[in-house]
Amino acid sequence: MRALVQRVTGASVTVEGEALGSIGPGLVVFIGITSADDAADAEYLANKIANLRIFSDDLGRFDRSALDLGAELLIVSQFTLYADTRKGRRPSFTDAAPPEQAEALFAKTVEMFRSTGLKVETGRFQANMLVNIANDGPVTIFIDSAERKQPRRG
Repeated sequence: MRALVQRVTGASVTVEGEALGSIGPGLVVFIGITSADDAADAEYLANKIANLRIFSDDLGRFDRSALDLGAELLIVSQFTLYADTRKGRRPSFTDAAPPEQAEALFAKTVEMFRSTGLKVETGRFQANMLVNIANDGPVTIFIDSAERKQPRRG
């Protein structure tokens, strides 16, 4: 499972003119799911992101997490995080999980984010969404749950 996390001053998502969710200061989290992902990947990402210290303290250092600040989260499904661009000019998405599998795991992931107590808004699964983001910093972090199984370089 992959997540692209952006620190924002605010964000919103609409589908066909219908406002689905909006947040104030917090994080926009784009989630990509592959066939090999399971609930352990969802739990890892929800825990990692909620506790990721990417908000500044009084000295300007990254020392506060979304949980520390009671930040808001906008979670958006994005299969394109599994784009394979190695061959040709059109990306392949064969590594992305099939929609039925991805939708169930995405819902589980959102549930895990909600269990942190933070305000969580979402887009609509498999819809063409318009996501408005006021990126703060900008701070953008890429997290892949598969990396938790790899030893750190040292």
